[in-house]
Amino acid sequence: MGALRITLTVILAIMELFLIVVVLLQESKTQGISGVISGGAETFFGKHKARSYEGKLRLLTKVSAVGFILLAVVLSILQ
Repeated sequence: MGALRITLTVILAIMELFLIVVVLLQESKTQGISGVISGGAETFFGKHKARSYEGKLRLLTKVSAVGFILLAVVLSILQ
């Protein structure tokens, strides 16, 4: 049981670092005053966000966040 806890703790640490990196790679949603004035014109990538780099980062963030939470719950149950 001790080796399992250590292994899961190491995986949790790697997952939390990965989650931090993925969140930091995403663009911010705020466009500032220029977005208000110009109206934030729709681009090709804006129409196809699920296929774009930003869409993949969002999906990766969601999956890694759920995995992080589940792993944290499992570790708390093991203690």
